[in-house]
Amino acid sequence: MHSAEAVKSLIKFNHCKRSIYSFEVPRRCPLCQEALGSAELADAPVSISSPFSNGHQEKCSFLLRPTQGTFLREYDGRSDLHVGITNTNGVVYNYDRSGVQRDRTGWEQSLAVPLLQPGMLGLQHQWDRYLEDFSAHGAWLPHRYKEDHHNCYSYSLAFINCILATEGKKQLDKTEFTEEYVVPRTRLASKYIMLYRAIEEHGFYMTDHASPEAHPP
Repeated sequence: MHSAEAVKSLIKFNHCKRSIYSFEVPRRCPLCQEALGSAELADAPVSISSPFSNGHQEKCSFLLRPTQGTFLREYDGRSDLHVGITNTNGVVYNYDRSGVQRDRTGWEQSLAVPLLQPGMLGLQHQWDRYLEDFSAHGAWLPHRYKEDHHNCYSYSLAFINCILATEGKKQLDKTEFTEEYVVPRTRLASKYIMLYRAIEEHGFYMTDHASPEAHPP
């Protein structure tokens, strides 16, 4: 069970010619100890959005989460990921060694990729039936599961390709699927996680304005 975890908001503000990240604007600059107020900040603090969302609130989406634990706590950039597809009610369809699962909990901290373009109401109205019919196919029976080559990725990719075909678009192979749907989200998540954990440990995170790391997510 992957319990929900409240994700604290991240704030970025500039002081001492540096970008400083924290969970809130402190009363004093952590670098020079000068009292901070609106007059002492060169720019207004900026809120940094979390890349994670409650997957059960995402309709018609592709979801990713660590197979074990959560992104903020256990994910190290090399951890195995579990993936699934949501229906219009936020139920997550995913494939494992027990067959197709229909999870109503457990995906509260996920990376989500919407699969429908705006205006595709016709397809949205048929989405649940497509997903249920697809999941009933014999290819997704428990005994067909193979950890290395017939797994949750295979299931999600096959369904996404069915949707792409319905939309008259080019289907994706595994490499294209990974590069388009997985890598950009996990790269963003890794930067955010690094920032989040550093702030939890030290109270803040600082970068020079000219540093290439001065622009985390």
